[in-house]
Formats: sequence, C-alpha cells, structure tokens
Amino acid sequence: MPTTTPNRPATTAPAVSTRSAREPVNAQKQRTGLARMLHAFGYSMAGLRAGWGETAFRQEALAALVLVPLSFWLGRSWVEVALLAGTVLAVMVVELLNTGIEAAIDRIGPEWHDLSKRAKDMGSAAVLLSLLLCFGVWAAALWTRLA
Repeated sequence: MPTTTPNRPATTAPAVSTRSAREPVNAQKQRTGLARMLHAFGYSMAGLRAGWGETAFRQEALAALVLVPLSFWLGRSWVEVALLAGTVLAVMVVELLNTGIEAAIDRIGPEWHDLSKRAKDMGSAAVLLSLLLCFGVWAAALWTRLA
C-alpha cells in the first residue's frame, strides 16, 4: 500500500524475492549432461546469429566459405591445412570477441569514456593482428605452392 507524507510523493514497499537463497540466478547452472550441452549449443547458435548481424563478421564468414575449402587444396600436409583453415577461423573468433566487447561497452552507456575507447581500440587491434597473421600464413603457403 502506498504511503504518503506532505512533502514526498507516494512510494511502494520494496518487492520481496520469491527465489530461495540457494536457487541460482542462472538456470543453466542447474542443468547437467546432455540438457546442459543442448542449451549451451543453443546459446552458441544465438551468438553466431548475433554475429551475423555485424557486417565485418558476415564478410569474414563469406571469405571463410571460400578459404577453408581452398586450404585443403593449398596445404600439402595436415599441418598446413590446419594452419590455413585455423587462421581463417581465428579471425572469425576474434571478430566475435571484439563484437562482444563493443556490445558490453555500449550497454554501459553512450557517453564517451577513455577506458571504453581503450577497450574498443584494443578489440579492434586484436582483429587487425589476427587478419595480419591470416594474411601472412596464406601468403607464405601461396608462395611455397606456386613458386
């Protein structure tokens, strides 16, 4: 029931939680075995769908559709194939992590802050380094194969 005083607006009593002290906030923590794995897979697919909404991730995924199969032709051993395909997939992983960092920073607020800028810049730098690594590995493999 709201209470009022002459100089203050009406207030309500704080809500009482119906959750017990031992009940976890995240229901995923209670799951085990196959149920946990299936729910985790669903969360992973949701992350990939969210990543697909980013232009950079879409471009990298489309490039991966070409480069990963090409790695089986270009690589002369399983190690070379793993390096070629792995660097392409690493770029996609780093891009997803960068997108996650940016989303978390944007959730905090739209105002400019030096630490927010640093976090976003460092995520972007990680993507750049993964792209340079991928380019270097592919250039070396192409040079060896075609020279």
